[in-house]
Amino acid sequence: MTSLPGMDVAKLRTFLIENGVTVTGELVVELISGGRSNLTFSAHDDNSHWVVRRPPTGGLTPSAHDMNREWTVTNGLQDTAVPVAGTVAFDKEGVVFGAPFTVVEFVDGLVVRSADDLEAFGDDDVERNVDGLVQALADLHAVDYQAVGLGDFGRPDGFVARQVKTWARQWEHVKTRELDDVAKLHAALNEAIPAQTSNSIVHGDFRVDNTILDASDPGKVKAVVDWEMSTLGDPLTDVALMCTYRTPIFDAVLGMEAAWTSDRYPSPDELAERYAKVSGRELSDWNFYLALANFKLGVIGEGITHRARSGSSSGSGAESAATATAEFMAAGLRAINNKS
Repeated sequence: MTSLPGMDVAKLRTFLIENGVTVTGELVVELISGGRSNLTFSAHDDNSHWVVRRPPTGGLTPSAHDMNREWTVTNGLQDTAVPVAGTVAFDKEGVVFGAPFTVVEFVDGLVVRSADDLEAFGDDDVERNVDGLVQALADLHAVDYQAVGLGDFGRPDGFVARQVKTWARQWEHVKTRELDDVAKLHAALNEAIPAQTSNSIVHGDFRVDNTILDASDPGKVKAVVDWEMSTLGDPLTDVALMCTYRTPIFDAVLGMEAAWTSDRYPSPDELAERYAKVSGRELSDWNFYLALANFKLGVIGEGITHRARSGSSSGSGAESAATATAEFMAAGLRAINNKS
C-alpha cells in the first residue's frame, strides 16, 4: 500500500466506527491534495464516501490550520443558504493522528483548479460560474451568525485591526529574508484602519478552487470548502481577497497556472462591483481592503516556502512560492497610496 503521510487507514476505520459510522468492506483512502493548506484525503468503503482533512505534517504556521474552526462553521451552516458538505465526525483533540481532523460527506462535483480545467468551460459557463460564486459569498455574508449558533465563533469587534497585527506577526514566524516593503505596508495599514466596519461570517480563502461545482451547471455551487481560515469579521476582507487572488503572480503561490488567475474571469474591479450589486453592500475604504489582502497573500507565499524548507510536504513549486511576496507587498503599497 502507498504510504500516506499524516494518515493511518486502520486508525481511521476504528475512529469512524467508534463515532457511529457504519464502515462496510475495505476502507480505501487516497490523498486528494496537500501542501498548500490542510491535507485532504478521500475515504470510501463499499457504500459510503467521505473526505478527511487534517493539518500539514510539519512547518505549521500558528492559527493557519485550525480544524476546530473548520468543523464549527460547517456544522453551523448546515441548514442555511450556504452550500457545505454534511458533517460526520471530528477528532478535536488529535488523539488518532496526533493532530485534529474532520470527516465530512463527499460531495460529487467538479473542482476547477487549473487553467487546463477551465478550458472545459465556454464563455457562458464562465459567466454563470462567476454569478454562482458571487452569490455564494453574498449568501455567506448574509447569514445571521447568532441565529445559527455561531455567536461565539469569533470576535468581530476590532477584527480588521487584529488582521493587520496577525499577518505582521505571521511574517515574523515565516520570513525567509528581510523585505523593507513589509514594514512599510504594515505601517501604512495601521494608519488607515477603518473606523467602522460591518460584521459577518467570513470564509477567509474564497475563490473558485475552494468550491465544488455542479458538473452539468458550473453556475451552481454544490459546496464551499476549505474553511480553516473562517471566523467572524469584516465581509469586505473576503471580497478583497477574492479579487486579489486574481493577480497573475498568485500562480507562483499555488505552484501552477491557476484557473482563478485566468483572464477569462472578470477583472478584480468588475468582481467587486458584481459583489456590491448582489449583496447590496458598499465597498467603503476599498483601497485599504485591497492593501490588506495583498499583505496577507504576500505572507502566505512566504509561509509556503518556509514550510517547504522545514521539510513539510508542500507540493510542487513550494520553494519558489515566496517569489510572489515582494510583488504582493508592492501592490499593497500602491493600493493604500491610491496609485492603483
